[in-house]
Amino acid sequence: MTAHTASFEITTKGKGTSEITAFVENIVAASGIRTGIATVFVQHTSASLILFENADHSARVDLEAYFERLVPENSADFIHIAEGSDDSAAHIKTILTRTSETIPIAHGQMQLGSWQGIYLFEHRRHPHHRRVIVSVIGVKAP
Repeated sequence: MTAHTASFEITTKGKGTSEITAFVENIVAASGIRTGIATVFVQHTSASLILFENADHSARVDLEAYFERLVPENSADFIHIAEGSDDSAAHIKTILTRTSETIPIAHGQMQLGSWQGIYLFEHRRHPHHRRVIVSVIGVKAP
């Protein structure tokens, strides 16, 4: 059994999704692991990770619009607004999604479905630098 960990940073443009599949694929390839799992983790409480449709951008537009309706900013119900009116809303959206994803690896490649991509989902209004850690555990080719 072998383990390999690497990280990367991504600068978001503010609210929305940014595909990070290629970054993770590169780390999996560099690990040399042929069979195992990759765990992808974002070190933040106001951004999350999702596996989502990667063929049609309108699916992500719908998702982002839905989350805005589900947890709107500027709610009079929120008292945690230390970093702005989007503070509590961003934290709640993160809890409704996830901060990590686990993806199986076979034949040295992540086993994502045909239309799946890995996305960082930024929940804050302004651009942020986000750090993502990828741990790959498994076996290398004999």
